[in-house]
Amino acid sequence: MGTKELIRLILVSGGIVLADQATKQVIRLHLALYDYIVVVENFFNINHVLNPGGAFGLFANGPPWVRKFIFLFLSSLVALFILWLYKKIARELVFLSVGLAMIFGGAIGNLIDRFRFGKVVDFLDFYYGTVHWPAFNIADSAICIGMGILIYHGVFNKIPDL
Repeated sequence: MGTKELIRLILVSGGIVLADQATKQVIRLHLALYDYIVVVENFFNINHVLNPGGAFGLFANGPPWVRKFIFLFLSSLVALFILWLYKKIARELVFLSVGLAMIFGGAIGNLIDRFRFGKVVDFLDFYYGTVHWPAFNIADSAICIGMGILIYHGVFNKIPDL
């Protein structure tokens, strides 16, 4: 991996981690747990919640030791795999490398919360009437966008043999 690819990784992943942690800090400082601010009536709130589970609350009700193993150990392994894959493709596939850097930055942002609090701070709450999308954060958004880029490359067979 060359200097340009390393700078791309640092800028994209680092930018996501900084934005994620900064927004979560603002929420923790200025909005009590479970309080919310209506931004767009019947559509969008800023809502301070803690998510002990994974995406969409997956494993939220599982035993703490299972959550700790899954979300600290396995998430760390996945982050390392994404980093390895980034190193392999960053020079040839810039768009895919940006997607991988987004996934990596999002994973690190949420891992920081898990190590600090044992849970992830979520605050973006979209809904229509009583139908709610699970609350999420900047890290989750980056992971989803990065996964979309990865899936695009997979579907259109744009990932080289490693």
